Amino acid sequence: MSLFNFLTTHVGSVPHPTLNGLTDKLAAMLDAPAWPQLPRRTFRENMYVQYSPTLPAIVEDAAKEKIYFDTQQDITPALEAFYEHFLADEVDYFALRPDYAAGFYAMLETLKSANPQSAICNQQFAKGQVTGPISFGLTVTEQDLRASLYNEMLADAILKNAAMIARWQVRQLKAARPNVIIFVDEPYMASFGSAFISLSREQVISMLDEVFDAIHAEGALAGVHCCANTDWSVLLATKVDILNLDAYGYIENLALYPTELRAFLDRGGAIAWGIVPNNEEIFRVTAEGLTKRLRDGILLVSERAAARGVRINPAEFNKRSLLVPACGLGSNSVEIADRVFEVLSQTAMHLRQG
Repeated sequence: MSLFNFLTTHVGSVPHPTLNGLTDKLAAMLDAPAWPQLPRRTFRENMYVQYSPTLPAIVEDAAKEKIYFDTQQDITPALEAFYEHFLADEVDYFALRPDYAAGFYAMLETLKSANPQSAICNQQFAKGQVTGPISFGLTVTEQDLRASLYNEMLADAILKNAAMIARWQVRQLKAARPNVIIFVDEPYMASFGSAFISLSREQVISMLDEVFDAIHAEGALAGVHCCANTDWSVLLATKVDILNLDAYGYIENLALYPTELRAFLDRGGAIAWGIVPNNEEIFRVTAEGLTKRLRDGILLVSERAAARGVRINPAEFNKRSLLVPACGLGSNSVEIADRVFEVLSQTAMHLRQG
């Protein structure tokens, strides 16, 4: 983790309706370019739909722009076909499809074809992302609106589908960059502990660790992203390498878990600070102000940890921090997104200067 020095990347979704040179721009601005998800290009680039084609019993309703699982019929044949590919370790079967993830292929081409004299060619990192099994299974339902995560057969397939797609991404991105990070996006973890999620702590950790293990098996780093507040002790207890949180809105909540954070840091964990707002607030902040906000937030975490007998030196984060927008940008304007990336780069520069 010593390679991180406020390295910049982004969550994934952007508001751009077309690529139109976007991956070249992102690769030039970010230390760890992440392929862009383009939900305004087509509903198939929605963060759930784009990972769904390989799932058994999945139905895509283009007219309503939604997907669901059809379990009214016997789904055994579909499950058997799915597991044949999984058990045969056919990673390429789980490839992202160009019509569902155009940004992935465009970014891969950008990274592979970079001019040898350009800064892009000197980058060491690339980032991919996959929607996590918990959020996928609680968002994508069966035809009767029952969350698919509560169907044991479907839940296991969703989990293994995410793991295989993550592995495939690592293999592709490693052809362009030596170091790959795959983030598992779990926005639904913001509801963990409420009536909306009937999962135990142990179940969450086990499911996420299966995806993280798959990423590690391919020689990549695993991150997890939750764009709102959650019980951070659960995510810190997994095998994840990088914890990504909305530091602009929730950094003080991390201070509630000093023991778990200390253990995470001791095993080499890093934090991806979502310190740059991803909405209209971006026009009311400065890189200097965000730098102070993050430094103050890290100091707060350290002081509250010390009050509970846990030592966390703020300087520890200098080499073990990444910077990202607070969350995805897909629901905002292109103008906002462009400003976010600009301020993100500026803030990283200020933080590296001390």
